[in-house]
Amino acid sequence: MEPTNLAARMGRWSAHHWKTAVIGWIVFVIASVALGSAIGTKKLTDAQSGTGSSGRADKLLDKEFKRPASEQVLIQSRSVTVHDPGFRAGVKDVVSRFSHDRAAKNVRSPYAPGNGGQISKDGHSALVTFDVRGDSDNADKKAGGLLAVTDAAQKAHPSLLIQEAGDATSTKALNDSFSNDFKHARTLSLPITLAILIFAFGALVAAGIPVLLAITGVAATLGLVALPSHIAPVDGAVSEVVLLVGMAVGVDYSLFYLRREREERARGASHEHALESAAATSGHSVIVSGLTVIAAMAGMYLAGDKTFGSMATGTIMVVAVAVLGSVTVLPALLSRLGDKVMRGRVPLIGRRRERGAEPRVSGWIMDRVLRRPVVAAVISGGLLVALAVPAFGLHTANPGLQGLPKGLPIVKTLNKIQTAFPGGPTPAQVVLSGRNVDSPQVRSAIASLEHDGLTSGQVKQPMTVDVNHARDVAVVSLPLIGKGTDSTSDHALENLRNDLVPRTVGAVPGVHVDVTGETAGSKDFNDSMKSHAPIVFAFVLTMAFILLLVTFRSIVIPLKAIVLNLLSVGAAYGVLALVFQHHWAEGLLGFKSTGGITSWLPLFLFVILFGLSMDYHVFIISRIREAFDRGMRTEDAVAHGIKSTAGVVTSAAIVMVAVFAIFASLGALEFKQLGVGLAAAILIDATVVRAVLLPATMKLLGDWNWYLPRGLRWLPSRQRPPRPEPSPANA
Repeated sequence: MEPTNLAARMGRWSAHHWKTAVIGWIVFVIASVALGSAIGTKKLTDAQSGTGSSGRADKLLDKEFKRPASEQVLIQSRSVTVHDPGFRAGVKDVVSRFSHDRAAKNVRSPYAPGNGGQISKDGHSALVTFDVRGDSDNADKKAGGLLAVTDAAQKAHPSLLIQEAGDATSTKALNDSFSNDFKHARTLSLPITLAILIFAFGALVAAGIPVLLAITGVAATLGLVALPSHIAPVDGAVSEVVLLVGMAVGVDYSLFYLRREREERARGASHEHALESAAATSGHSVIVSGLTVIAAMAGMYLAGDKTFGSMATGTIMVVAVAVLGSVTVLPALLSRLGDKVMRGRVPLIGRRRERGAEPRVSGWIMDRVLRRPVVAAVISGGLLVALAVPAFGLHTANPGLQGLPKGLPIVKTLNKIQTAFPGGPTPAQVVLSGRNVDSPQVRSAIASLEHDGLTSGQVKQPMTVDVNHARDVAVVSLPLIGKGTDSTSDHALENLRNDLVPRTVGAVPGVHVDVTGETAGSKDFNDSMKSHAPIVFAFVLTMAFILLLVTFRSIVIPLKAIVLNLLSVGAAYGVLALVFQHHWAEGLLGFKSTGGITSWLPLFLFVILFGLSMDYHVFIISRIREAFDRGMRTEDAVAHGIKSTAGVVTSAAIVMVAVFAIFASLGALEFKQLGVGLAAAILIDATVVRAVLLPATMKLLGDWNWYLPRGLRWLPSRQRPPRPEPSPANA
């Protein structure tokens, strides 16, 4: 009987209409890229991505105050103070140069009346501040000219240190750094992936097809993301997330499909029957896995944050495109190429792969795991629990300046400014809204806020007050003590929100008050993540349970899958805590510990890892269930399923670990943490979990693995996969 599931029908149609399928895919990719280029991708602004009180304040500021980008020029000397004639001459020269530069306006000298806060306490540093003309969103385009002015002033006064940093220059420098980092990651990831696939298949053509499909799928998705972005703008990093996830699942799905087709041919099936069998089995697993990954990614919509929502959109689209390519254009290519897919065969490796030889190491491990399943389960489970224990001490925080690439000149300048003027570059902003925020009563309350803040020791100079033209919104800038995202600044923010504001400006009738700034934004984001994380976890786990229940008609399989995946994620969290909350790995990875993990990372890692690890789980369990449906005992089916998938799972895992590890070499701390977390989780999942704990627990449970309560037996039954046809005598 011919297979009739959706993947089999799609594979058969694509094989019979291979030209239509291949040309259709090419047209789809080109049209998607062209559409994205034509309409552009709308990006989230900082004001749109905020949450809580700081998010409301940011939106109000963005609406009422079209503030220009601001810049700061640091003039510093170790030998003389700001009162030295040479120091004054240097400051005067900087002020004069920028006053005559067309890109600068509102140039402010540290010696001007009321601007005394721009002189450091020790008297060895001063700040010249100014605004950049034009739209703040395009200010980074003027950064080069501004830095040239600063460099000229530095050359004219070699005895002083004169450096510039601010909105325009920092944005350009960091964007250039991140762009170079990601370009480096992309450049390395492709040859590494191709090399691993050449080893997996033993042939150049077979290795190139998954990479080609993954790249075209990512390109198409990046174009398609532009469409929903005009309804819901996306975060600027969504393209990198699409690349990361798209390459991972795109290569995996093609790898699963292609290896199964080669396996069937090695068993003696005709080319047509091998392709149909691969479509009905691996193709079906690809669809189920894709749906599970999509369900996991959809959980990010419930995170209460627009950045996560945009990540969900990008990842869902790239997974859907990868699934589409794997079940349409891939069988079309295979039907046309036939055994020519193994052209460019690598000596020794190619012959071994063509015979379908099982990896010896996995077979050796499997035999011993199944011989002593209790010992294997206890040891592997204990290892995962031990790795997960440090996760209970996981601390999240916005790394701020400490998380930026240390080698960048702009970061060094920002650190110098932060050291000389603590809290100054990133002040807290108290935003007042009401009918008349310029009334005597409100002005008096603002004066009390400033006075009490200074008296409390939690706020520093300089403090500024701005009122919009309508006199219904005012913003009071108050530099907090600390570094902006450390415990000192957090305590100062708590004092500001819970004490200073309520008894001053917050006590004025008819005035609504919100507090924003770097410290407030970090605090509100952390609070939002903590409150929404249980909702996201519950949604992802529920959707995975339902999909696996329907797919395998077992209540035990999905429950066990959830437990195993949670152990993998917990172990990855533990590795993150061990590596980044302590100092022993700083020299190895080139970072300085901030004592915490980037706020957005734990939730993002959970969703991504849960989705990606389900790839392996669905693929392995499908092979086990397939063997069981053909009459094998559960124990034999487990051994057969895991041994027969060990090679492809190992290859897929090595690809992911290698690509993710590249991110650990990037400059920004948050990308290092992302790379280490993803690489560690996939490595743990593909080795300890899938190769040891999964078969051990399945052996112990026996036929209970397939238990389905009577009340659920109405679920559609699984279709038995087709057996390979006998090989011809001369095969």
